[in-house]
Amino acid sequence: MNNSTKLYRILLYYKFVNIDNPEDYARLHLNFCHALEIKGRILVAKEGINGTISGTVAQTNSYISAMRMDPRFTDMEFKIDEAEGHAFKKMYVRAREEIVTLNAGYELDPNKLTGKYLIPEEFLNAMHKENTIIIDARTDYESDLGHFRNAVRPDVRTFKEFPDWVRRNADMMKGKRVLTYCTGGIRCEKFTAVLINEGIDDVSQLKGGIINYSKDPSTRGSMFEGKCYVFDERISVDVNFAEGYKLVGKCYHCGKPHDRYVNCAHLSCHFQFICCEECEITHKRSCSKECEEAADHEWKIEKYRKFLPEGAGTIGN
Repeated sequence: MNNSTKLYRILLYYKFVNIDNPEDYARLHLNFCHALEIKGRILVAKEGINGTISGTVAQTNSYISAMRMDPRFTDMEFKIDEAEGHAFKKMYVRAREEIVTLNAGYELDPNKLTGKYLIPEEFLNAMHKENTIIIDARTDYESDLGHFRNAVRPDVRTFKEFPDWVRRNADMMKGKRVLTYCTGGIRCEKFTAVLINEGIDDVSQLKGGIINYSKDPSTRGSMFEGKCYVFDERISVDVNFAEGYKLVGKCYHCGKPHDRYVNCAHLSCHFQFICCEECEITHKRSCSKECEEAADHEWKIEKYRKFLPEGAGTIGN
């Protein structure tokens, strides 16, 4: 799974901790990242920091060392993926109200209330227990690409929709053991608190998320079907190294098994969906008839074919 000969790495991390003046911190942190010549996206808020960056092994080591010199981040966990090159084109550090936006309508502080943490081996064992519900705490376009076997996959397009989904579906979870998971763990920190606040008593979360689960030698991604959607230029990563890859994605238009994402070509839409190469041409890389006919549509089949290698497809931006 790891290849130490690769020159680049991708770091995924977060920490819920008080940060005074997040605007000032974001500005200074951006200068620091530019000095290291790393790239990525980092969100800063009073509640903490949430980031994904890419750089060389030396650059990412320097970043980790510098961050751990700050008492607030001494114990922050970094999930590390080896890579062939940068996973981002630019470097962004932005101040926000929340590092993961949920808009629950009440205060959520994972340092005060969150679900029980399960390490990968515990999570794997728990999935086999009776009276258990597994809930995917990611959006629908993420879970369409890959998910744990038998997981409930909420039909939500944004994370902000989860509180309403929980209120509508709380009855099916009461009296059961609820297991939750997400990409790197951060969304479950707040999602499990919402579940508890809505009267669900037995709530646990996968510590470190899918990324950590896939790398753990005790699980090696077992029971995960498909690929894991990631928010960088890779689009997706392999997860199940125990049983192998199982294709679960389907083309948005024709339903053909596929795992290739594109963005709707309509400039005012950019809806992301799984699409086979044939339907990309037939539907002009659009998600609907309205988008196909949109006045500002920049799709040109000739332009597409010029960049399409013979016998191969493209991945949407």
